[in-house]
Amino acid sequence: MQLFQRIMTLGVFLTGLNASAALKKEALEYSVGAETFEGFVVYEETGKASKPAILIVPNWMGVAESTKQKAEQLAKMGYVALAVDVYGKGKNPKNQDEAGALAGKYKGDRALLRSHMRAAYDKLLSLKNVDAKKIIATGYCFGGTSALELARSGAPLAGVAVFHAGLSTPNPMDAKNIKAPVLVMHGADDPYVKPDEVAAFKKEMLDANVKMNFVSYPGAVHSFTDKDAGTDNSKGVAYNADADKKSWKEFTQFLKKI
Repeated sequence: MQLFQRIMTLGVFLTGLNASAALKKEALEYSVGAETFEGFVVYEETGKASKPAILIVPNWMGVAESTKQKAEQLAKMGYVALAVDVYGKGKNPKNQDEAGALAGKYKGDRALLRSHMRAAYDKLLSLKNVDAKKIIATGYCFGGTSALELARSGAPLAGVAVFHAGLSTPNPMDAKNIKAPVLVMHGADDPYVKPDEVAAFKKEMLDANVKMNFVSYPGAVHSFTDKDAGTDNSKGVAYNADADKKSWKEFTQFLKKI
């Protein structure tokens, strides 16, 4: 009889755990002028009424399934996670050529990029379960560039963390607008983000008195967190399991600190 009661108690406990882990997942629309954007928001339906939140900006391929999975992972850690749509609803690149053209448009027009990022930020801020003082921006590759531009625009963020991001900007003086600590996780052998770009970025942050931690991973090239990038470093983009694991640990530690 005692064993039966213990089993029932355990069952109730596990049911409670499953209930607390239930995730709400839905498309989230917002707009800039007449243009509509469609992000993807995930959060636990139970728990604290007000949660810290994360804008997660994908690489130049846009909001793919891998981005949604990352958002779910962050939601299970207690965050409201919004996968950001930079390009606009229905503008989904089918290949790298299309992605390059779309990303290039925004790299060449930082004001436009910032406006789209700010729209996503404002939409996330409007959600009732978001703690306005604890919004973090993170991103991968082009998404990292986008997160940094949001910070340079003066958005009141609690932190910024970027993975293998493009670091250059036509507006380095705008770093003075950054209000939060910055974490950069970089492939030491990245041929697309060259040493002179890294040096210019570090100077930009130093001149603006930004609290910045720059972590380089030896042997890693561009896209080192992307499992679809292959493992051939000679191509300039390649997955690196060690750098992926270490950078995620660095990121989660950063989140705890801020």
